[in-house]
Amino acid sequence: MGTYYLPRNVKGENRILFIFTTKSLIYTVASAGVGLLFYFIFSMLNMKIVGIIIVALFALIGFLIGTIKMPEMGKFEFSKKTGGENIDDIIKRAIKFKLKGKKVYVYKEEKNND
Repeated sequence: MGTYYLPRNVKGENRILFIFTTKSLIYTVASAGVGLLFYFIFSMLNMKIVGIIIVALFALIGFLIGTIKMPEMGKFEFSKKTGGENIDDIIKRAIKFKLKGKKVYVYKEEKNND
């Protein structure tokens, strides 16, 4: 018997260090950078272990935002609309919505009886 490969969409899935995609690595490093600010604050207070834990926690949150997709659950209205989308795209859209004054424009097509 021959081996047959099933086609699948692998657009944007280049892996770095086996678990990181390019996008998740960027989010992880950026989040760890924010965590480093807390590390320096806690290191001045002689609490370096707490600072390291916070850096790791921020890096984990960044990795999850860059990697995980929103689950599709039928019980919640929010997940019906956003199910299957990347979490970072949802966050970006929410920030843009808040910055534009929470306005949504809907185009309604009128029927002409000509």
